[in-house]
Amino acid sequence: MSLKSHFATVIERHAQAQGRLVLGLSGGLDSRVMLDLMAEYSRSQQTECLAVHVHHGLSVNADQWARQCQQWCQQLNVPLVIEKVQLDRKGRSLEESAREARYQALVNHLENDDLLLTGQHADDQVETFLLALKRGSGPKGLSAMAEAMPFAHAKIVRPLLTISRQQIEGYAEQKQLTWVEDESNLDQRFERNFIRHTVSPPLTERWPYFNQAVQRSAELCAEQEALLDELMSDKLNSALHSDASLDINTLATYSELVRTRALRMWLARQNVRMPSREQLKLVWPQVACAQQDANPQLALIDGQIRRHANRLYFVREWQPLMEWRQDLRFDQACVLPEDLGRLVLRSSSHGQLSKQALSQGKLQVIFEPQGLSAHPVERGHSRKLKKLFQEYDVPSWLRRRTPIVICDQQVVAVGDLFIDRHFAGQDCELVWDKPLLFM
Repeated sequence: MSLKSHFATVIERHAQAQGRLVLGLSGGLDSRVMLDLMAEYSRSQQTECLAVHVHHGLSVNADQWARQCQQWCQQLNVPLVIEKVQLDRKGRSLEESAREARYQALVNHLENDDLLLTGQHADDQVETFLLALKRGSGPKGLSAMAEAMPFAHAKIVRPLLTISRQQIEGYAEQKQLTWVEDESNLDQRFERNFIRHTVSPPLTERWPYFNQAVQRSAELCAEQEALLDELMSDKLNSALHSDASLDINTLATYSELVRTRALRMWLARQNVRMPSREQLKLVWPQVACAQQDANPQLALIDGQIRRHANRLYFVREWQPLMEWRQDLRFDQACVLPEDLGRLVLRSSSHGQLSKQALSQGKLQVIFEPQGLSAHPVERGHSRKLKKLFQEYDVPSWLRRRTPIVICDQQVVAVGDLFIDRHFAGQDCELVWDKPLLFM
């Protein structure tokens, strides 16, 4: 089968009727060939397509690569977006930071049902497999890369995953394509480059079908992972609450092996980068089984695993909101920061607030409870918000993520926990359209 036919077969296996083809175009050999294949497929099938070039700024040649990508796309009549990014190196290697920045940039240009095309090929699959083997990964890591997988509200597809670099080079030479060479690909300080230039050549020279064997092993590992997830789904769902927390009492009835698998699946569902085996082993003794009066937490790269009310929660790293404040007006949605939802104050004959009382001052939304007190309608006296959060059993990490409505400097309401008695009434209501972590 020709490369063109192979590309079309893979695309048609995953394409949705209204979805576009979106290519991550680096300008290297693989993505340059993919650009040519995508443009030809788009013309023949009348499918909308887009190329996105992520400009990392890591090379002195980065601007030239962007210009070259622009030239190729103009020749092929393919729309191109150039996205400049800044790398966040916190706790990550340069390779990992660049990859994460690249995918974050690509997300911005995906719509529902799009296919995000990336150029990984069979040689890349071998590198991924060997890196996982070097790390001592289990079946999940040894599954390496899948041909297709969900990504944001779209899907990543790797049409060349079973195609060798040699075949891709042959196509490029036949079509007389040019591409850019990233000088960092020769730097063997990077693990992938070391495998590419030093480890893989003698392996494939000794065993010419080594790449195909790796692909087969990766597929078998992926099948075993899928089977485990299917068999374990009932166990996980039995311990899972609607707010994505895990019930510790239910987990305690499982064997250690089942419990560890459930924790892995729980983190995977929340798109958390999987912790090491050693870190995962600490979740049960250090967090779940810590003393009842403790506030235990286990730090991971993306956040912390914490305990509250005999449940385990994954808490992401957040920006402090002490300085954030926003005016609140009737019948106008107040969009909260950090994906915390939105607040709407509106007239209602079944409300719990008094419109007249709210009209006596300036209404604002804040997140800093320090120094504030309130007198909930159902309580006999006023208390500091710090104490009220404890009494209303709000997890410690959500106490500065819960919106506080104030009228001048007086508390009106705290999220959907309570209304202050001074603003109680029946002709308006406060609605918080809140995210999953508060459910």
